[in-house]
Amino acid sequence: MGNDKKSKDEDAIKQKIRERYKGVNEELIDVIPAKPKEDFYKSEVHKRVAVYARVSTDDPHQTSSYELQKNHYEDMVNEKPNWDLVDIYADEGISGTSLQHRDNFIRMINHCNEGKIDIIVTKSVSRFARNIVDCISYVRRLKTLDPPVGVFFETENIFTLDENSEMALSFIATLAQEESHTKSEIGNASIEARFKRGIFLTPVLLGYDHDDEGNLIVNEEEAKTVRLIFFSYLYGYTTQQIADALTQLERLTKKGNSTWSSSRIQQILTNERYCGDVLARKTYTPNYLDHKSKKNRHNRNQYRRKNHHEAIISREDFFAVQKLLRNAKYGNKGYFPEMRVIVAGILKGFVSIHPRWAGFAEEDYYMASDSVDGDMYKVPAKPLEIGVEKGNFDLRGYELVRTQFMSVTGQPSLTMTSTHMTFNKSAIEKMDRTNRIEIFVHPGKKILGVRKAVAQSKNYFVWSGQREGELVKKTISGASFLPVLFTIFGWRKDASYKILGHLHRKDGESVLIFNANEAVLYVDENAISDDDEIESETDENIDGEAQPKKKGKKIPAYPTKWVNSFGDDYYKSTALFDEVEPEDQDWEVDKDGELFKATGTNVTSQQEAARNISKILGDIGVGNE
Repeated sequence: MGNDKKSKDEDAIKQKIRERYKGVNEELIDVIPAKPKEDFYKSEVHKRVAVYARVSTDDPHQTSSYELQKNHYEDMVNEKPNWDLVDIYADEGISGTSLQHRDNFIRMINHCNEGKIDIIVTKSVSRFARNIVDCISYVRRLKTLDPPVGVFFETENIFTLDENSEMALSFIATLAQEESHTKSEIGNASIEARFKRGIFLTPVLLGYDHDDEGNLIVNEEEAKTVRLIFFSYLYGYTTQQIADALTQLERLTKKGNSTWSSSRIQQILTNERYCGDVLARKTYTPNYLDHKSKKNRHNRNQYRRKNHHEAIISREDFFAVQKLLRNAKYGNKGYFPEMRVIVAGILKGFVSIHPRWAGFAEEDYYMASDSVDGDMYKVPAKPLEIGVEKGNFDLRGYELVRTQFMSVTGQPSLTMTSTHMTFNKSAIEKMDRTNRIEIFVHPGKKILGVRKAVAQSKNYFVWSGQREGELVKKTISGASFLPVLFTIFGWRKDASYKILGHLHRKDGESVLIFNANEAVLYVDENAISDDDEIESETDENIDGEAQPKKKGKKIPAYPTKWVNSFGDDYYKSTALFDEVEPEDQDWEVDKDGELFKATGTNVTSQQEAARNISKILGDIGVGNE
């Protein structure tokens, strides 16, 4: 019963709606007609017209294109009696894929916002904008003004105030953008092919001129300024001091400017062309739409050609300057510190780590170590035979369980990130609570050695202190040298590592040894992606590291080679240090290392730099003081 009533009510509602939409007699309705739409091509209404012209390069040959556009649209406006030319807004040498640096385009839009323009006339969509987002957004924005501003694209015959114009405009703007993309890809391919064949761009450069074939030829007068800059920096002057001196001497830049800046000096000091080399593609443009250049950090192929042209500065001096510049980033000053390598004793082949010098590279450590320990890469012809003395237990086949799997009280340990390192209290106590230490690295064996700092050492670290009579460990800042150690050890720079150490003592001499091959990696739990599929207490690995286990916010990851064992063979483990601890050899822990010139044997010394500076100043007519 209730359903029947509901159905009748719904039918009644529907019938009322039908009656309402039958409408009324049209004779009862008065129609007020809308203002007729203006025909762009036949309008006789007075219009203020702006012309926008653009050429994509500032090459002199493009001037004709710009002038033709300008003359053409001046004639177009003059032919229409009801049109008044407001201005011709022109951008020369600017790409259409971005609004960056298109100053006249922005000025024109501002004038539209101020109500000074009714119509914009331009040659084509690609002249207005090759970026579809910019094109459509500006057209829509101009439409919403009161009164609205229309854009007339002559080539495509589109006027944006027409109701049906946007679909055609969107399609053509998309084609214009894709055309720019295609041209960008073709241009990049052309550059790549040129670089592969050793054909490099050689822009104007202080110290050089170009011959008829475009080759770099030394300009001796300008080269004096370049040499003065390099020798001054090698001597110890800062880039700002050099800039101030050149300004005072009124030495000219390549563009004829006599005012110098610190950044300009640094550009010269880092330009490899001064040592005769060419490095192509130092920067690249990842996005063809915004044209923003980025430093090429191995994102694109680079090409280097040595001895491409005559050098002004020796290659040794150039690379020495690069080391000094890297070191200056950490606030360090002075001439080259000594890289020292131990040539005998317990630490033979170990290289001293300088606490504040960032100029040493990975290869410097390897070369220094190899200079006294040439067999560090050799593998023995046959495996080491382990013998068991009569009367002792035969432990062959047994493994010494790794202490990393256990909590061992009193075990020295070292925790390292790419910027800091910290020794635990046990390590400090085992070294008789000395507060100054020296740290050495053997790059080939990937071992760190720690000894008490000798009296004459300049490369000491402070790893501990006292607070109210209690021993306090101190974190060592190592942003200048730790990234290189991480590279030597093959470690990830976004993670932290923990190494357990072993104290070796003989005849009152002590040294702590930390084997980087046995380090445990720790990564932030949030840094692990879903693709890693790491779960607690599993054997999954992360970047070759196996058996991670969650521990608070850090996850430890053990080396893959540990998966199928508890530790090293008992005898191999106990004999590990015998390789650097032969019984018939003096330890000589306090032995000072020998100087290794990581910067090269032909680097200009500080004294030579001073003499060269005096000579150049004399050559350019400045009296010696």
